[in-house]
Amino acid sequence: MRRGIAATALTATLALAVTACGGDSDSGSKGTSGPVTITWWDTSNATNEAPNYKALISEFEKANKDIKVTYVNVPFDQAQNKFQTAAGSKGAPDVIRADVGWTANWAKSQFLAPLDGTDALKNSEDITPALLKQAQYEGKTYGAPIVTDSLALMWNKELLKKAGFDKAPTTWDELKKVSKAVAAKTDADGFWMNKAGYYQMPFLYGEGTDLIDSEGKKITVNSPEAVKAIETSKSLLKAPGVAKLDVSADSYAHMQDAFTTGKVAMIVQGPWELTNIYKGAAFKDAANLGLATVPGGSAGKGAPIGGHNLSVYAGSDAAHQKAAQKFVGFMTSGETQAKIALKNSTLPTRTSAYTAEVKALPGFADMQTVLAEGGKARGSDPSYSSLYTDFETNVTKVLQGKVGVQKGLDDAAAAYKKLLKDYS
Repeated sequence: MRRGIAATALTATLALAVTACGGDSDSGSKGTSGPVTITWWDTSNATNEAPNYKALISEFEKANKDIKVTYVNVPFDQAQNKFQTAAGSKGAPDVIRADVGWTANWAKSQFLAPLDGTDALKNSEDITPALLKQAQYEGKTYGAPIVTDSLALMWNKELLKKAGFDKAPTTWDELKKVSKAVAAKTDADGFWMNKAGYYQMPFLYGEGTDLIDSEGKKITVNSPEAVKAIETSKSLLKAPGVAKLDVSADSYAHMQDAFTTGKVAMIVQGPWELTNIYKGAAFKDAANLGLATVPGGSAGKGAPIGGHNLSVYAGSDAAHQKAAQKFVGFMTSGETQAKIALKNSTLPTRTSAYTAEVKALPGFADMQTVLAEGGKARGSDPSYSSLYTDFETNVTKVLQGKVGVQKGLDDAAAAYKKLLKDYS
């Protein structure tokens, strides 16, 4: 949900045209002696991350002479629709790097093959349990987690020290106090609020609720707990030292710029921005960046876990699925994930991948703690990832003062009811 990837028109064309689902042109699809060729659609950053994945493919092919991998980089913001179109016409790639929010829906549509008991999920006890949960649908696992992320409270230690604090706030009330002091004693704002639905989730989790109750089939976005959560969010904007709500199209970039240049002391952000943050003027000394669990509410703390899975196309023949499973197992192993972390600065999904070298990367040890303390799996309903849009639209109106909290959340619930007809 977080990184669009630039690509040329040629790459986009290849993303649709190059497939390996057992057609006549694929060696090994009819019992020939040549290697089986599988296709992988990768949705990572084409400039910074893709070259490192290509190097790993070469490593895999050297160790597995009977398998060849055709690599295609597909822009993240186009991949979901492209794969659904290709899978519906039986022409999808053998392996797809999918956002965790896509997996259950594609499993429900029977686009993906279950991976339980295959080479794709060897030593699954090493994988963070919440990440496995997000890759499951109706008791079966349809994705092997390859990278993960969540949200953390990121803070400028120097600015907080000037304001008289040497630790990050642990509650929203504490954050208000810190923000007021920062604004009074420095030239910076204390906190910048991101209105996006994904970034508003910690407020809900802090009151012990969610957008929906997937197990109980209930819409909870307008529950009393949710109302309290968004009232807390709204109250922050009225607190001294908190930046004015930015509803412009470039609000995300504005937030990042303010934080990296030292104009704001605290933001809620994910590890995908760590590389860019450390390049900022305020964090040339990496030790100046603090990372902590997002502040909590009356029921505790929590932030949504994101990331990506590698999934196998159900429409491929047996030979291609077996080869794809082996490739997925290699790419998501602890050893490979450690290499990916060191090259791409992405968080691993296996405990064994957090080697001493990986933990030494700026921010990584702290993010591992944040994930363990506050990471929360999203709801298991296949439609869950589509719920953020209506949530954000209506919460933005609330934060702008256009509607009351209950009315805004009731409107979100009404939109959910049209999508989730079997929910009460």
